[in-house]
Amino acid sequence: MTAPRIDTVITGGTVVSETASLEAAVAIDGGRIVAVGDPALMPSAREIIDATDKMVLPGIIDVHVHFREPGMTHKEDWETGSRAAAAGGVTTVFEMPNTDPPVDTVEHFQLKKDIAERKSLVDFGLYGLLSEQALPHLAALAEAGVCGYKLFLGNTTGNLPCPSDGAVLEGFEIIAGLGLRCSIHAENAPILFWRENKLIAAGRTDALAHLAARTDVVALEALCRSCVLADWTGARIHIVHESCAGSLPYIRFFKDKGVDLTVETLPQYLYLDVEMMLEPGGEMMRMNPPVRQKSHQAALWAALTDGTIDMISTDHAPHAPEEKAGNRIWDIACGMVGVETSVPLMLTAVAQGRLSLANYVRAACAAPARAFGLYGRKGVLQPGADADVVIVDLNKTATLSADRLHSRGKAFPYEGMTVRGLPVRTLVRGRTVAVDGVAVGEPGWGQMVRPKMTPPTPRNRNTTTQAILTADRRPW
Repeated sequence: MTAPRIDTVITGGTVVSETASLEAAVAIDGGRIVAVGDPALMPSAREIIDATDKMVLPGIIDVHVHFREPGMTHKEDWETGSRAAAAGGVTTVFEMPNTDPPVDTVEHFQLKKDIAERKSLVDFGLYGLLSEQALPHLAALAEAGVCGYKLFLGNTTGNLPCPSDGAVLEGFEIIAGLGLRCSIHAENAPILFWRENKLIAAGRTDALAHLAARTDVVALEALCRSCVLADWTGARIHIVHESCAGSLPYIRFFKDKGVDLTVETLPQYLYLDVEMMLEPGGEMMRMNPPVRQKSHQAALWAALTDGTIDMISTDHAPHAPEEKAGNRIWDIACGMVGVETSVPLMLTAVAQGRLSLANYVRAACAAPARAFGLYGRKGVLQPGADADVVIVDLNKTATLSADRLHSRGKAFPYEGMTVRGLPVRTLVRGRTVAVDGVAVGEPGWGQMVRPKMTPPTPRNRNTTTQAILTADRRPW
């Protein structure tokens, strides 16, 4: 009897890409996909996974999570966060730098990398911080292996100060030459703090006051400022958690102008609206940018479908229960969990006809891989790619509940919601890490990914901050 030649064959399912669906088997060996095609032509394998009547998707890539470690493990840690990701069909996460300490030096990067390598069930990228203090370290962070940078133009957990516009411009000049993408929390901090202080002084403590402090122009101004500076420098940028329908014409304008710009939105903005915050317990929906009026949602869905919004992420931002409660909206921590429930929420949209399955694969797999230099290795099921796979059952239903979440955070706005379409098996580099919504992988299986970006295209190099410091150099 001939011994099995490869590790695994997934058979009986429909393989889905951003352009097509086909009934095919997927052969896996050594953590990589070695063949996709006719089941009869697959080599013998030690493990056969039956995906009959199910869809076989590339592993989901979430480029926006907060796993809180080091420094805030009462909210989340790398094991609980990555278990939630695995259970939810997410095979690669990009983790934000606003931990304690923040990822603003190579030493702090290595500290987090060591923790993640010991504890993560899924593959991961680590952002470096773009701050005034971090400017001298950006190049070294790139060499160390950051997946990109994060710029907080608005306030965030960790209370990292917003850099001055001069520092942002200099930061963009540096990263334009490095070629890595910068993810931007695009809110105008001076406007939102001015308005928030006015509201507090006026005695406004209600749930709607949070949105009042961060009205649409707060997002619009920061978006446009970021795009202008990116256009000038050639920096590659990514706008995180886009919430505002009014942003969409500006996004289209700057993309048409040639800015290397990608954009994400979140299930929160597609499903939740500010009126829900008036219901009992609704104040826990406080997040930044805020959940807005329902009138934004149709435009956001349309933009996700037509590609104006490139991808879907989660801004998974857990907090301890006591941090998500209080008598004033200002006392409630900003952020909610999401990495474990994004796939069923978006598959429910597929079931409802709001989004095609192919478009979902584009937004959740292919687009994030392309934007951050991972496409070919991640985001696609093809020979040579990592065997990151999520098998989903489009007909399976469930009732969402915080009690079943793997995350340490339990602030959960979808309690009792029925979803249709669930991940039933998650593989990271060929190894099963979750089955039927339960994480079964071992901590430490996850590996750090490093982007392979196309060559950078910096602009206006004669007028950069570094260039003008050269004596007698003329900027023309």
